[in-house]
Amino acid sequence: MYKAVVFFDLDGTLFDNQKNVSDDNIAAINQLRENNILPVISTGRNIFEIQYVIDATGINSLVSANGSYVQYEGKKLKAEQISDDVIEEILAFAKEQGDVISFYNNETFALTAENDLTTVNYRLLRLTPHVEPDFYKTHEVNFLNVFNYDKDKLYQDAFKGKLSLVRNNPRCLDTMKWGVSKQTGIQALLKKAQLEDIPSYAFGDQLNDLQMFAQVDYPVAMGNGHPDVKAKASFVTTSNINGGIVNGLKHYGLIK
Repeated sequence: MYKAVVFFDLDGTLFDNQKNVSDDNIAAINQLRENNILPVISTGRNIFEIQYVIDATGINSLVSANGSYVQYEGKKLKAEQISDDVIEEILAFAKEQGDVISFYNNETFALTAENDLTTVNYRLLRLTPHVEPDFYKTHEVNFLNVFNYDKDKLYQDAFKGKLSLVRNNPRCLDTMKWGVSKQTGIQALLKKAQLEDIPSYAFGDQLNDLQMFAQVDYPVAMGNGHPDVKAKASFVTTSNINGGIVNGLKHYGLIK
C-alpha cells in the first residue's frame, strides 16, 4: 500500500523551460518511489505526446488530456469519448470564428487545418501535425484543442452543458466532454486504485490545475504560477527552473 500520492503537472511544473525533466526532478521521483509514494503525471497532454517523459521518469500512472484518459500502473482506468454530434457542432462554430480545431485520442491527433497558432504550438510540443478534417469519423476522440487567443468565454457560453473548455496556453483551449477535468480524472484514479485514504499532493502552475488542486489534500503552486493558482495553494514553492519540485517535496517531508 502506498503511503501517499503526488500528482505532477508537466508544462511549467515538472518540466524545465525546454520541456524536459531535469536530473534533479528524476532523482526526486525515484526518492518518492523508494519512500513508497506514488508519483502520477496529471497533464493536459495526451499519452503519445509524453512518451519521452514516461521513459525518462518511469511514471506509468497518468491523468492525461485533463482527465479524459486515465491509467494506473500502465492499465487503462477510464477514457471519455466526445460524441460525433457535439464535435460537428463545435466544428461548425469554430468555422464561423475562423478557428482551427485539433482532435486527440491517447494514440494520435489531427487538425482541421493549419495556421500560425498551430505551427507555433506543435513546434513547441515537438510534434508534426497532419490535417484530417474528418478524423473524428474514423477515430475515437477523447479531447480537442480550439486554437484562438481570447475566445474563452465565447466558447464556454456556447457549449455549456456539452463541453468543458479551459485555457492551457496562450494559443488554445483544452476541450473535454462536459464535466471532465483533472479533478474528475484524479477522483477516478484514487477510487479505482483504492488510494482515497492516503494523503494526496499536487504540483501545478496554470488555471487548468485549479480543479486538480480542489481534489487533493495539499496543493502546491509553482513560483512561476498564475496568481489565481498561488492563491489556492497550501504552499507556494520556487519556480520550475529553480528547484520548485524538489523544494516542495522537501517542504512536506516526502523526500530528504
